[in-house]
Amino acid sequence: MASSIYLSAAHKSSGKTVVSLGLCAAFKQKSLNVQAFKKGPDYIDPIWLSQASGNPCYNLDFYNMPESEIIALYRRYASQSDIAIIEGNKGLYDGMSVTGGDANADMAKLLDTPVILVVDATGITRGIAPLVSGYQSFDKDLTIAGVVLNKVAGERHESKLVQAIEHYTDIPVLGSVRRSKELVIDERHLGLMPANETPESQKFIDTAAKHITDQVDLDRLIGFNQKTIKPSTPVINNKTVSITVAVAKDSAFGFYYQDDLDAFSILGVELIYFDALNDAKLPKADALFIGGGFPEMQLESLAANQSLLKDIKVKIESGLPTYAECGGLMYLTNQISFNDKTHTMVGAINADTVMTSKPIGRGYVQLSPNSNHPWSKVAERIYAHEFHYSKLENIAPNTRYAYQVLRGVGVDNKHDGILIHNLLATYTHLRSVGGNRWVEQFVNFIKDIK
Repeated sequence: MASSIYLSAAHKSSGKTVVSLGLCAAFKQKSLNVQAFKKGPDYIDPIWLSQASGNPCYNLDFYNMPESEIIALYRRYASQSDIAIIEGNKGLYDGMSVTGGDANADMAKLLDTPVILVVDATGITRGIAPLVSGYQSFDKDLTIAGVVLNKVAGERHESKLVQAIEHYTDIPVLGSVRRSKELVIDERHLGLMPANETPESQKFIDTAAKHITDQVDLDRLIGFNQKTIKPSTPVINNKTVSITVAVAKDSAFGFYYQDDLDAFSILGVELIYFDALNDAKLPKADALFIGGGFPEMQLESLAANQSLLKDIKVKIESGLPTYAECGGLMYLTNQISFNDKTHTMVGAINADTVMTSKPIGRGYVQLSPNSNHPWSKVAERIYAHEFHYSKLENIAPNTRYAYQVLRGVGVDNKHDGILIHNLLATYTHLRSVGGNRWVEQFVNFIKDIK
């Protein structure tokens, strides 16, 4: 038997991530096996949720996953847990379509999971009643099982909120989290600061767990929706050829989907992680994968590691199969300029990266691969996403691209996927789901080169 709850909110920035982190850690401290999920295209929250729960967090996304795949992924890991906690994105009913179909409410119904509504109580008292009752009545097919009040000013404020909700609705108040400076995570242009950049991340998680344990009815929450979750078909390891892939994973590069990493393992690929800030050379491997992150926050350390920069450039120019996304793309250019300073990078891509104060590309994208694409069996239409506050300048005029951008920005509003030697570098973040099994395509490409 496993419990499952869906943490959503009335609107963005209601504090549901902090509540989710606190719940994951609090249940973990009770020796429960906690499985976290995150709706939408997000790397940062899953890093935090993975650390808080003790298990890898998986993303659920209507845009690039069919419903059958969402259900299968959810069941595969929720069935092994004592409690599954799904953190939503944005507000409960917010999505791309005005008529719904891709919102948190739709995900909760698809997974047959009750919603716990996190409500930011800042500046509101009796008015919370029509807000909560309105969210309840908007979709009669959705179960809102309880409310967690957040950012509550004090005991008197809490009393007014609880009285209003109890008088006008039948939704129980399951917790009241007081406003506290201890529950504020530093933010950056793409959201919360990643836990892999924050040495104090575990201390913050432990603090959140204490606040949640003291102020939320955990026993009542664990009692919700207890049922047997039927596991999906087990994944069979398809190991055929011994292949190793070096993967950058450190405080500069940490944006990887867990199911993408799992896909490498299923194919029998050994991932060898390295630190781009401190390791002098790449580990011996058949290929290289550099994901996204915030290299601009580690420029001095990255630039100072000259031996690794030279080693990566030499190996790419020698034909090492390489895939890089966003931060990885930036790292492979000639230089990165940020805050009036410029630092030399790998130089495998003949272009310069310039950081910007406003987003250049942010949201879902659609790509159409062209005849230049070096991988086989590539989908005709790729659904993915991009999040970058940077752009490329001084791009070599003879640069070749793998994709035409149908929606989004990519490198130049028209193209994405820079091709040099056996390197494919994109601003787009791919995910090995739906019809876009990029991991298998990349592995087959490595086999061909090998």
